[in-house]
Amino acid sequence: MQQQQQQADDVSSLKAFQLQAVHRMLAFNEEAALSYENDYQLPPAGSSHNQWKILIYDSACRSIISPIMSVQQLRRRGVTLHLLINSEREAIPDVPAIYFCFPTKENLARIAQDCASGLYQRAHLNFCTKLDRTLMEDFAKLVVQTGSFDRIASVHDQYLDFICLEQSLFSLHKSNSYQIINSSKTTEQMMEETMTDIAYGLFSVVATTGQIPIIRCPRGGAPEMIARKLNKMIAEHPTLLRKKASLSRPLLVVLDRNADLITPVQHCSTYQALIDDLLQHNANRVEFQVVQDPEAKRPKKVNKKYDLDPDKDPFYKAHKFQPFPEAIESNGSELQEVTAREQEIRSKTSNNPGASTAMSGGANDLASAVDSLPALLDRKKQLEVHTSILQAVMNQVASRDVPQFFELESALATGQYKSDLSKAKSEVLALLSQDSKGSIEDKLRLLVVFALTTSAKSNDIDEVTAALQDEKAVAPIMKYLKQLRSMHMLPSAADMLQEMSIQSDDQGASSTTMLSSLMAKATTQATGLLAKATDKVAGMLGKIHKHHATVVVENLCDFRGEDETYLYLDPKVKGDVDVAKLRSTTLTRSPVREVVCFVVGGGSYGEYQNLHMLASDKRRVSYGSTEVLNSTSFLKQLEALGQD
Repeated sequence: MQQQQQQADDVSSLKAFQLQAVHRMLAFNEEAALSYENDYQLPPAGSSHNQWKILIYDSACRSIISPIMSVQQLRRRGVTLHLLINSEREAIPDVPAIYFCFPTKENLARIAQDCASGLYQRAHLNFCTKLDRTLMEDFAKLVVQTGSFDRIASVHDQYLDFICLEQSLFSLHKSNSYQIINSSKTTEQMMEETMTDIAYGLFSVVATTGQIPIIRCPRGGAPEMIARKLNKMIAEHPTLLRKKASLSRPLLVVLDRNADLITPVQHCSTYQALIDDLLQHNANRVEFQVVQDPEAKRPKKVNKKYDLDPDKDPFYKAHKFQPFPEAIESNGSELQEVTAREQEIRSKTSNNPGASTAMSGGANDLASAVDSLPALLDRKKQLEVHTSILQAVMNQVASRDVPQFFELESALATGQYKSDLSKAKSEVLALLSQDSKGSIEDKLRLLVVFALTTSAKSNDIDEVTAALQDEKAVAPIMKYLKQLRSMHMLPSAADMLQEMSIQSDDQGASSTTMLSSLMAKATTQATGLLAKATDKVAGMLGKIHKHHATVVVENLCDFRGEDETYLYLDPKVKGDVDVAKLRSTTLTRSPVREVVCFVVGGGSYGEYQNLHMLASDKRRVSYGSTEVLNSTSFLKQLEALGQD
């Protein structure tokens, strides 16, 4: 049953819908392209039903395609070359070209130039968002003037202006969005354009799935501006509202990053979030350095680079949301199991005289074992990749004492020091003053969490800040946070996070013992990762906190809390929906089967992971944001705001 539900989620996820749209585009927008269940059922590339073509895209649209299609998959769809629109390209006049780009003046001028030069047989134009009428008229004039109008085969608005990093995670890829929205230098016109741009991105998400959502958001500020624009776009679209409605409509919750500034800064404890936090990680590609032969006089550093697939990599899919020590234990036990199975198969196929007696099922068993070996070796290779990544993360965790920062920040964020601010200050100062503990950025993050989560007086914050006075970024960041505090724009810590303990008090004391037992089960490789740092990662076990976005989404799904105060917009209904009237009626409201949480101003893997504790067989949860940030990127935006 669970497997059937998983398969249903796979084909009805946002990523699956986006992939369908791209497949259709690569088949010259013919619906027949969607009749094939997988790439292996496609007609041979170069045949009449899957002809060769060239894909021309801009850098933004390359970012859309790269996480969902590999070069090999493009090849199966008949794409012989994929080139950037602004690059120098040779003429291939007997092959059609599919253009996929933003409808900008520069891109349209380049397309018109390509057509005039006769670079390709015909041009099939696909824009990832709406082509403005004025730009369309200017483009038409250009191709008519150059006599190349007949080379334009088709023009389509694809509404694909979002990046699917995995089935339940998407980004609008709007860089520095928090800084732009909150900067005093942002003019009214710039703000209007930014809000419209974000609304169009969300409209792309809605148009791709074809499902009309109920839109909820806090009143006032950027979320309401975006929600109202999106509501109008959907309501005024000529065909979207005519589509057959499903029994349960999705809920789209639009939130403001300012409601929770802690989450993108706070240290995390789960596998995927730590990869993004501690290693170079972008669009599912992770990079790090490995020291070869550390005992040598001049140890050599080797760059490692891996492309991760959060949906198809079995280990990553199963353990990306797990606490880091558990991911290590699982990697060790699975690797041990696969290695044992491999040795068993090889012993059966060896010239060992006793091999025949060990074979219980004769020739059939042997053939089956041999057939399973390639898949087994592939799985082993994937597990070894994760062993290497876990090692790299462990090196950072151990050298920077990440668990100490994580534990103290969690205690601050959940209000454990609410009645003893002096103790909070002394513990923060104690950690900040130790040169051997953490990097400068780790300490800066702790300082920011302290300022955001406590009601400490300005003098106390200044005293703690003085411990990092040599760091240039500290002054502007703290200046900006003080401005927010003075304007009472920071919610209290109690409103931001709720602690959900998954262990009793007596279990907490034995977390080190728990970790030791995990290590005992692991293989030599995995145990080696933790052997030197048992005490350091013990604090990452057994602690879960519901972050602000998780609490709000849960309340809205259960029709409580924010359900009373949040704006309620329905594109199928004119005007605002009266929530009080809706709550007072005797009609039963349909349960929420699908929810999309979108954060304006940037999101994080930690928030994404936390939100997924609400997912179940009966409810799919997706997460999106204007951009997916790590702490380094977000701190840079805070620093820039403090310099305004």
